[in-house]
Amino acid sequence: MNDKLLRIGTTYIPVANVEISSKWYVNKLGAELSYIDEDKAILNFANQSIFLVKSKEDQSSNFYDIYGQERFSLTFEVDGLNSLEVIHKDFIDKQIKVGEIEDRGHAGNNFVFYDLDGNKFDVWSELSPKFKEKYLISQ
Repeated sequence: MNDKLLRIGTTYIPVANVEISSKWYVNKLGAELSYIDEDKAILNFANQSIFLVKSKEDQSSNFYDIYGQERFSLTFEVDGLNSLEVIHKDFIDKQIKVGEIEDRGHAGNNFVFYDLDGNKFDVWSELSPKFKEKYLISQ
């Protein structure tokens, strides 16, 4: 038996309108809707289950660090810089609010994007080697 945390299975994201937000995630990010009611939607994408939970207006998963910088709570990974650039352009074409591709001084490049409720997410060009190995993604 492996007595340690193995993975994150579900992420909860606050949204003002479950129906509108779930359609946005399906249409803009390619999520698969597996359940919806008036209080929550369950989406599957990026190898995870995402719950959109009806919350108060102006609620988001973002937080501020000690320097007053707004931070994201999730980083999505893609397989390389070319994939990052393609997804960045695709998000712009889909009229998703995105930041510029940036070099943050570590391996790979990143950009941020926002959903309808202002939840801020990050995209990183470096796919985990263990994930590549597990899902037989060529390196």
